[in-house]
Amino acid sequence: MTANRQTSWAFADAFVAEDDALHWARERAREAGLRSVSPGAGAALRLLAATVDAKAVAEIGTGTGVSGIHLLHGMRPDGVLTTVDPEPERQQFARQAFRAAGFASNRARFIPGRALDVLPRLADAGYDLVFCDGDRMECLDYLAESLRLLRPGGLVVFEGVFADGRTIDSGPQPAEVVRLRELLRAVRESQDLVPSLLPVGDGLLCAVKR
Repeated sequence: MTANRQTSWAFADAFVAEDDALHWARERAREAGLRSVSPGAGAALRLLAATVDAKAVAEIGTGTGVSGIHLLHGMRPDGVLTTVDPEPERQQFARQAFRAAGFASNRARFIPGRALDVLPRLADAGYDLVFCDGDRMECLDYLAESLRLLRPGGLVVFEGVFADGRTIDSGPQPAEVVRLRELLRAVRESQDLVPSLLPVGDGLLCAVKR
């Protein structure tokens, strides 16, 4: 990659400035050893939520609230984010971050638990966008659940599909990278989806449900 291209990518990643609430949430994630979406990926999530005029969004992987803040900024003022995470203490950080960002408590519904236990309880065709940032080994299951949860014209988004470049590396890879390759193939070949792969952050795989 040329230096000019690297500079351009860095400029694009920092194009949308982040506020104090996002910086606070990022610091909590760093302290907990968690990866957060990059500023560029967060800005893309904000744009995608606004593009579908999202009123109902489901998020797999609350973390400390970085992606949630971006999604809420893009959603309608009356929109509700349903966010699922197996670690309730992380969700407490996200609650604080959302409040610091100026969002009322009724804008987010926090559900602690394993995603594949929680998602089947959510309403069919009840969501405008599903954002998946959970266990990579479960990504194909997330895709199946997302197709059920999304309304026609809704968006599913997977974060981290580049896996720090390992997804396109020809050498032997761990099982989670193999699973990401299967996800990419499944989304690209699905007759029910209109896909795109965005080179922001560690890769955003996006698809519109027909």
